[in-house]
Amino acid sequence: MTPDLTMVDAHMHLWDLKRIRYPWLTPPLPAGITGDVSPIARDYLLDDYLGDAAGGGAHVRKIVHIEAGADPADALAETRWLQSLADARGYPQAIVAHAELQRSGAAELLERHAAHRNVRGIRQILNWHPDPAKTYTPRDLLADEAWWAGFARLKRHGLSFDLQIYPGQMPAAARLASRHPDTPLILNHTGMPVEKDAAGIDAWRSGMRVLAAQPNVAVKISGLAMLDWHWSDASLRPFVLETLELFGAERTMIASNFPVDRLFGTFGQFCAAYTRILAGASAAERANLYSGTAERIYRI
Repeated sequence: MTPDLTMVDAHMHLWDLKRIRYPWLTPPLPAGITGDVSPIARDYLLDDYLGDAAGGGAHVRKIVHIEAGADPADALAETRWLQSLADARGYPQAIVAHAELQRSGAAELLERHAAHRNVRGIRQILNWHPDPAKTYTPRDLLADEAWWAGFARLKRHGLSFDLQIYPGQMPAAARLASRHPDTPLILNHTGMPVEKDAAGIDAWRSGMRVLAAQPNVAVKISGLAMLDWHWSDASLRPFVLETLELFGAERTMIASNFPVDRLFGTFGQFCAAYTRILAGASAAERANLYSGTAERIYRI
């Protein structure tokens, strides 16, 4: 990325461990697909993020803050803190808050989140996998009727949904999108291709195709390093270019996933890799990928 290229970062996180509880960043640190998170198990505040971005040659005009895995009881506290930060500093321009949509109190929580002027959507991580080392949830919530009923409440508040799933869950997510055409869904982290053998890549590719067929689904190119710790341009390229081909630049956005992806490289290293991989994109496509799509989808 050249130093004068600006961007809207469509997926990043902040955390203040003194204010809000984050179980995954609190000792004893749990094992997961990202490996050892101890290097980022400390406060990561707005100036830390802006410093990482600037050090990587990026001028970030706007940011979309995605809920950062706080204790569910602290979900509203996280939103209040982020809104106070936005009121004081201007960042984040958009907040995607957390809610457990299958819970009985979800309706009230959505209403309280939506009362904050920068809240644009909800994320509840749905990654389910039969391998206990890979699953985030004890059961597949995309097969839960109570969860679907909770999802239906998003429309009344004008909220989008950030969709973090594995490829095996994509057909069910496509049915969800079809049933709720007025609710935007944003697929996180390039669809998280967790299995890299031929069958796993085929599942990712076919799942991405059925999701791309739903006009209310967009995607973020981000987070690939979480599943590819020793990544290279060559290992990222097929996922980036196939995603762009399927969804088009008007439904695709580049995002940092910082500071989680800081475990696997610097802001500048990721930006430079994307710039090389997307060298064949037109100026209009790059404008959408780095800012325009995020601004439209998150209404900023």
